[in-house]
Amino acid sequence: MKKNNRFQKVYKQGTVEGMEIWIDRETGVNYLVNFAGYRGGITPLLDAEGKPVVTPMEKW
Repeated sequence: MKKNNRFQKVYKQGTVEGMEIWIDRETGVNYLVNFAGYRGGITPLLDAEGKPVVTPMEKW
């Protein structure tokens, strides 16, 4: 089976409770992942205008 490298973790804060930022390598959209034990959630990371933060694709 081919390994899927679509998402890349670029930031992590905390171990049992914390946050991570993941980037979708196909679209460049950044996602904020919040976790606490067995709970968690994910949402697009937004800028001050409420638009998704997008990392330029040239960086990949």
